[in-house]
Amino acid sequence: MSMLTPPGMGGKYRVTGAAYPRMSRKRSRTRIVLAVLGSILALALVGYGALQLIDVFRGDSPKRNTAAGAKDCPTTPPEAAAKGGPAAATASAAAKPAVVLPPPGEITVNVYNATPRAGLAKAVGDELAKRGFVIGKVGNAPADFDKKVPGTGILLGSPTTDKAVFSVLGTQLAGTTQQTDTRETADVDLILGDAFKELSTKEDADKALALLANPAPAPKNC
Repeated sequence: MSMLTPPGMGGKYRVTGAAYPRMSRKRSRTRIVLAVLGSILALALVGYGALQLIDVFRGDSPKRNTAAGAKDCPTTPPEAAAKGGPAAATASAAAKPAVVLPPPGEITVNVYNATPRAGLAKAVGDELAKRGFVIGKVGNAPADFDKKVPGTGILLGSPTTDKAVFSVLGTQLAGTTQQTDTRETADVDLILGDAFKELSTKEDADKALALLANPAPAPKNC
């Protein structure tokens, strides 16, 4: 009996040859499926990353963002709104609501000079009169303000003075501050300070007044 003959076989079966049979474990189907899926997922991620890099280097991403923003926030050109009929006109008016401002002819201004410069109040008053304002008193500033206004000037009115009055007068010179006192009249004092040099040009004042009457709409967050 050969040493390779399994016990109990009585020599009926023999194992011959130099090669021995090896027993291997069967591969699990689940492991194979998971391995295949993992490989596919890895390849997909690599491909997606490559496409993103290509877009960045080609500059496509900003274009896509711009296109998306255009879809989310459509805008209508002014000429299209003008031709779009009542609905477009209503939408345009809602986008830029007009502000009702008092005309200069309804604003009485007292001009006072709080600086050492002689004749300043009269010169400013004359120019404001040319621009349509009603000029009241003209002279040196009261003691409470004389030589005590370091800025451009102070607009002084009653507590009930419409803020629009201050705004309209403020378009004529930049950098003024607003204050109130105990007066009950509708007139407004313009007290010229040390930093005052000259009124804004009429062209600049008119532009500021037009912008004040028709403020630009705030940009939408898309």
